[in-house]
Amino acid sequence: MEITNPMEPASKFVTLNGLKLHYLEFGEAANPAIVCIHGLTRSAHDFDALAPHLAAKYRVLSLDVRGRGDSEWGPPDRYNIATYAADLAALLDHLKLGRVSLIGTSMGGRISILFAGNHPERVEKLVLNDIGPALNPEASARINQWVAGAPLEFASLDDALEHYRAVQFGPADADFAAMLKWLVKPSAGGRLTWKMDPAIRKPPPGVSAVLPIGFWAEYEKIAAPILIVRGAISTVLMPETVQRMCQLSPKAKVVEVPGVGHAPSLVEPEALHALRAFFGC
Repeated sequence: MEITNPMEPASKFVTLNGLKLHYLEFGEAANPAIVCIHGLTRSAHDFDALAPHLAAKYRVLSLDVRGRGDSEWGPPDRYNIATYAADLAALLDHLKLGRVSLIGTSMGGRISILFAGNHPERVEKLVLNDIGPALNPEASARINQWVAGAPLEFASLDDALEHYRAVQFGPADADFAAMLKWLVKPSAGGRLTWKMDPAIRKPPPGVSAVLPIGFWAEYEKIAAPILIVRGAISTVLMPETVQRMCQLSPKAKVVEVPGVGHAPSLVEPEALHALRAFFGC
């Protein structure tokens, strides 16, 4: 039986759909699986703080979505939610995981909605972190502008952290600073550049990094219980969207994280308490 230290992830690679993808694994392989999927510009390490809280009871897998982190870059025209959901399905098939729980932050939640709607029999429980089937158009436009306008390089990790503080997108606290190091790599002259494929920042003409595609039809097909985590001051997941999500899914529960925007880290006391109750930890 393969066992990993619940506090220390094993770093693993697998070739799926023609690309070498990277994921982290916490906990015992024999336990029920939770797969965590990060947001647009982030990485598998987004869940480093959360995973140890779940790994005593679950096998926690955190995927670097293609083109991010330590996963291989792919064709620029394949950076879309449908392709990412196909990669998720391929990972579960490779690991012979017939049924899993999913935790998706932002873009990862959209991937999770599409997968869970198309494969309801394969999803035990679903956590959607500050995301729903529909995006606030103004917020998605701001995200696209921020991603496209981000500097190519930084003089240091502190310089990169100051960039996040300046654009006021997401947290920029000590925990975020520790995670930020996984998003960059050395470049010429001792500087740092993004690990993320530049084609995600600068997509083909006529294509945006974040497309305003709705997944309401897929959401309505989800059979699993759903925990919706919303940052109380988020402009991405709007209250009216949450209300409709709960109307369409009687199994949906909501927790708001006070003073937090897009997106909660999931280790805030309110979020962590709700997650522990949801997963029986």
